[in-house]
Amino acid sequence: MQITIKIKPFSFNLTKNLNTFRGVIFKKKGWLLHIENEHGQCGWGEVAPLQSSELISCNSALQAIEPKTSLENLEALISQSPKALAFGLGAALGELNGLVGFKNQTAWLKAPKSAILLPTDNSLLEVVDCLVDSKQNCIDPLTVKWKVAINDQTYELKLLKEILSRLPINSRLRIDPNTGWNREQAEIWVNELAEEPRLEWLEQPLNATDIQGLKQLSKQVPIALDESLILKPYLRNTWKSWQIRRPLLEGDPRILLNELEQGKAFRSISTGFETGIARRWVSHLAALQQKGPTPTAPGLAPGWLPESQLFSSNPKIVWEAV
Repeated sequence: MQITIKIKPFSFNLTKNLNTFRGVIFKKKGWLLHIENEHGQCGWGEVAPLQSSELISCNSALQAIEPKTSLENLEALISQSPKALAFGLGAALGELNGLVGFKNQTAWLKAPKSAILLPTDNSLLEVVDCLVDSKQNCIDPLTVKWKVAINDQTYELKLLKEILSRLPINSRLRIDPNTGWNREQAEIWVNELAEEPRLEWLEQPLNATDIQGLKQLSKQVPIALDESLILKPYLRNTWKSWQIRRPLLEGDPRILLNELEQGKAFRSISTGFETGIARRWVSHLAALQQKGPTPTAPGLAPGWLPESQLFSSNPKIVWEAV
């Protein structure tokens, strides 16, 4: 079956800079994909890596795709493509083939309430206070994520005590060093948090390759893998604790869709700062996770994207907004 593929580049700035141990994220670039078969059925995809090196490799791979190709060629291309491109192609083909969306436009599920991504500047404690005040009469637990390993460790440990003094007992705290600690630093934090009931997990505290160190830490506190899952995909089948799954960065989303539909536990869906086209997938997967055996708030970073038609849930609007 012949497939027509169209490609549009996009870019946008986040509403504020996101500081992490691995660098500052303030802008996203990528490409939107639109595929259509001979019967007028279509699918939409998005290619939006975080790393500049993968942007280059995705650009080269996209330029090599013929405007008219076959369904078989696109499926074969997924296994050879950079992971961000594999997501875009898999998302478009999944929709074209009716896994979600196409056969029943109401099939796209809406995301549950997200965890709140805290700022890393001096406004952090003020934001925590505002969140606590706004959630005082809410049944849903407040879930916050804090990126660390950015400032001096002594300063961040003092901030930890301040944050814990403010958070209600039924709230949840996620701490994300983004691979920024060594084993000695991680043990210091674990000693502080080992008896803390509000800690939901430490997210990728050690280098992505230090699997033994991560396993040791997981015996003391919940450890969620993120970067390790991208570097070593086999861990998605073997890591028994939490997995931070970022669909835009890990390849064909139909694999994760299948996992969640089968009720796999300890998955948490996280944003890659995407347009509305990919956000449909992220939201749908987050909703499936919420219906599974270990429901938890997804990490969708509310408030970090600008208000624009680029983030509409209607892919045609997003396409025209570029």
